[in-house]
Amino acid sequence: MTRPLTLLGLESSCDDTAAAVVRQDDTGTRILSSVVHGQAEIHADFGGVVPEIAARAHAEKLDLCVIEALDQAGLSLSGIDALAVTAGPGLIGGVMAGVMMAKGIATGAGLPLVGVNHLAGHALTPRLTDGLHYPYLMLLVSGGHCQFLVVRGPEDFTRLGGTIDDAPGEAFDKSARLLGLAQPGGPSVEAEAAQGDPRRFAFPRPLLDRPDCNLSFSGLKTALLRARDGVVAEKGGLTRVDRADLCAGFQQAVADVLAEKTRRALRIYMGESPAQPALAVAGGVAANQTIRAALEQVAAEAGARFTAPPLRLCTDNAAMIAYAGLERFRLGHVDGMDLAARPRWPLDTTQPGLVGGGRKGAKA
Repeated sequence: MTRPLTLLGLESSCDDTAAAVVRQDDTGTRILSSVVHGQAEIHADFGGVVPEIAARAHAEKLDLCVIEALDQAGLSLSGIDALAVTAGPGLIGGVMAGVMMAKGIATGAGLPLVGVNHLAGHALTPRLTDGLHYPYLMLLVSGGHCQFLVVRGPEDFTRLGGTIDDAPGEAFDKSARLLGLAQPGGPSVEAEAAQGDPRRFAFPRPLLDRPDCNLSFSGLKTALLRARDGVVAEKGGLTRVDRADLCAGFQQAVADVLAEKTRRALRIYMGESPAQPALAVAGGVAANQTIRAALEQVAAEAGARFTAPPLRLCTDNAAMIAYAGLERFRLGHVDGMDLAARPRWPLDTTQPGLVGGGRKGAKA
């Protein structure tokens, strides 16, 4: 019999302020509450997330999120066993806001404090939602991150490859701006692509000529820009059909690259003869149905189980942070008041950082 544990989690690494309560006992793991306050409206006029504005919004919302999460769970702080908080990587102002809030609550309530790597939160989500057994292959694919990880334990990750420049979500956001679509770009491009012809424009499939598992999406974004400019030069502007076809072609190129690189990562992972082989995908881009379907097909070909979290847990949330903190806490790992906010924090510390790695440089 395992000791029941209830953790409060805080997340503030980018533009979502979140708090959640997760409980684990002999019946399993349950999300008792999950509160997320997004910032899309306050950043809309800037075409992207403004770090200073995001940090201030986190500072204003974190306490309200905590109160709301506890209320939804029907608990007070006396019913919490430990407090988990994202300590990085992310926009440093937001991460600092969350860490400072967590330290204040932990000190005032006498709770153990557990710092969590935001990427570990995503990587461990399939254990929260689907009970996956170690080891499994994880494709973490989001706005700021993209990497293949063999997940062997709550603090044991082996990176097989990742993006050397723009992450897929970042490429979707930039492409949406090029086409005059609303932010965040992923859902906007996907909605337009549903009406388009993915075969009309011949977009490249970057790095498929290399045998490794690394990815690149910056050149694909440039190819979209050139295709758009070619249509504008020919017609004097973009029609709705043109824009839909551009989105469909771009999205299909991303899906094809991710599928092929996943196929290669699966070969490496399956070479270890895992007892219960599984491919999991997490992060905001995992919500894209075209990409998800392509990855599901690749997993089926390899004989691996495919899992993806519910859409509400694909994007940033505090339930994943609470769960990752719970796994660390069960191992006896607790942080002190010297816990620092970190803008960079690779999961696999045995390898050098990738060149690029997202909008703020190498993160993993």
